[in-house]
Amino acid sequence: MNNYNLGYACINMGLSERPKKQRITTNRSMIKRTFQEKGLPYASELALQNCKDLLKILEWNDQNDVRFFRLSSNLFPWASEYQLSDLPDFEDISEALYEAGLFASENGIRITSHPGPFNKLTSPKESVILNTIRDLEIHGEVFDLMFLASSPFAKINIHVGAAYDDKSMALGNFCKNFQRLSEAVKTRLTVENDDKPSLYTTEELYDSIYKNIGIPVVFDYHHHDLHPGNQTEKEALDMALSTWPVGIRPVVHYSESRSDEHNDPKIKPQAHSDSYVRAIKTYGHEMDIMLEAKHKEKALFRMRELMEEK
Repeated sequence: MNNYNLGYACINMGLSERPKKQRITTNRSMIKRTFQEKGLPYASELALQNCKDLLKILEWNDQNDVRFFRLSSNLFPWASEYQLSDLPDFEDISEALYEAGLFASENGIRITSHPGPFNKLTSPKESVILNTIRDLEIHGEVFDLMFLASSPFAKINIHVGAAYDDKSMALGNFCKNFQRLSEAVKTRLTVENDDKPSLYTTEELYDSIYKNIGIPVVFDYHHHDLHPGNQTEKEALDMALSTWPVGIRPVVHYSESRSDEHNDPKIKPQAHSDSYVRAIKTYGHEMDIMLEAKHKEKALFRMRELMEEK
């Protein structure tokens, strides 16, 4: 039996590339102008379709023994512009989310999320903090509607954010603003190490975030390759995994360089590859591995082959 689960993020390529009438996706959205013209009724219609299709994707995952999935942050188009409960189809949406959450729970499928990089609890600007809190609270509300665990098992993962030329100040802001979040978010929030020298290593997150507010650190292999700080891969991985509560399997992220994959130095080294050429080193740890590759479930099948060949 494996000591890991492999997961993929947000989009099932095979299901989303079907002919339009058969397409299954949770990413239906619209441009701002359309939202302004059609308003809540159309946003509600798209959100309901997205939520109903979530169950179909989870059913596909179950049939293919995929027990880990990242929920799209685009489930609700322009969600920052309204309260979810104001949507005309909110009752049906709630039912669809409950059914998806129940199916995941009954079939051992772990669901997590990764709100976008514009979320910055480190910011010195109150407007940025308020927008970040709003977005994180939407994710917490969705997970509550799905009746997912109020713990990092259903993690809401973010990057700490920019350093603003003063890491100490920025990290202090993060810990202070963390206290402004609801329990639905606080109990699920995690942070991950960054891929740029100006940002945060696993060790910095451990010392300044985990030790102060106790939230787990998600180890990202590719980010560590690009910005290791003073630690080896194994040292940083061990440190990150030690931050997770007993009884909850830690999550890590894995990707490979698109620049290496295509042998093209013009591609930024941070960009994710389409698929994989190397098996993941777990160092014997139990973990759930979120695969961040552009070919989604197809890349997951490739990684399965690589891990079996090890």
